[in-house]
Amino acid sequence: MNNRLGNAKNPYQTEAKRVLCVCSAGLLRSPTTANTLYAEYGYNTRAVGISDEYALVPMDVVHIYWADEIVFVEQHVYEQAWSEFPDKLKNKKIVVLALPDTFEWNDPELVANIKKQYADHFIMAEAF
Repeated sequence: MNNRLGNAKNPYQTEAKRVLCVCSAGLLRSPTTANTLYAEYGYNTRAVGISDEYALVPMDVVHIYWADEIVFVEQHVYEQAWSEFPDKLKNKKIVVLALPDTFEWNDPELVANIKKQYADHFIMAEAF
């Protein structure tokens, strides 16, 4: 674990914001979110799943440590992560979207929803 933690802040990753995208299994919505945020903003992105049973790459403390921001695709995904990692998440910048698990990977409608909801999140945050 120590080697992974040390490598998480490898200085050769560039100065791009590191964004962790989280869905249930890490197969459809979070990889699409990661692709979209990279394409739109140039962020350094990773995709993981919160479900130990289904995730190809399960979310863990190293992913959280690596990330400057964490984007959860749905409220219940955020709540599950919070129940498992409350101390690690409490000081992280968090964005929670509302993307139901009804899309295929990189579905154009999913991509459009990600772009809109992510941008709207920051417009709403600036209003307060």
